[in-house]
Amino acid sequence: MTVLAAAVALFGSLFFALGAALQQFEAADSAKPGLLALLKKPRWLIGGVSITVGGGLHIVALGLGPLTVVQPMGVASLLFALPIAAGLHGRRPSRRELAAAATVAIGLIGLVLLVPAHDGPTYLSPQGAATLLAVAGIAAVLLWAGAKVASPAGRAALLATSAGVLYGATATLMRVLVDGAWNWWYLLALPVPALLALVLLQRAYAVGHFGVSFASLQIADPLTAVAFGALLLGEPLPQGIAPIAAAALTAVGTVALARTTPLEART
Repeated sequence: MTVLAAAVALFGSLFFALGAALQQFEAADSAKPGLLALLKKPRWLIGGVSITVGGGLHIVALGLGPLTVVQPMGVASLLFALPIAAGLHGRRPSRRELAAAATVAIGLIGLVLLVPAHDGPTYLSPQGAATLLAVAGIAAVLLWAGAKVASPAGRAALLATSAGVLYGATATLMRVLVDGAWNWWYLLALPVPALLALVLLQRAYAVGHFGVSFASLQIADPLTAVAFGALLLGEPLPQGIAPIAAAALTAVGTVALARTTPLEART
């Protein structure tokens, strides 16, 4: 069952990577990368369906095998996404680009595997939920503002990180909903950060540095969820030098991606 779980998760990563690459291709090729304009593009919608399928397969994989096996397979989407995106833009990814992506993936896998398991009940008070949304919103706005004055690669990274923070907040709120300890307004609030994250991510994709934006999203989303889990849900954080080394590796890989991934945007 563990081997099957890994295979399903890996297949899910392929769908997720394909969907992200399709959506980035349309966003980068659009004069107006707003969500309403992109919803009219069939290829962008197909990308959304592919991402949904990938997420569904990831959930199935979690039901078949342990998190320590499934999560690393999910990170593989970065290594799938770069060649797919490059092919859509009519080029081949360079060895340096793939090496940088592999560095990010290794560091992110290390971070994911180092997070201690938490088997206790998940409860978030209304005040905690309000804090969650407020902190995520403020962080997203600050990152968005910073993107206004950044270089193209920095803009892609900051916008995608902003989206990742909001997705991480959404994931935390979803966990509370799944565990049953929630108020009715949690359900109403849930789509807000998710929709804002989707809009910001398309803005990041439109910049053109797909490798940078996708890697930043892959890093920010789980780390935000871990941080909120520790601050608001009382979950443990990883200890020691290993998580610091893993974080440094992801940072080095992301910087390398910014230097090696070409700008692929509408001209």
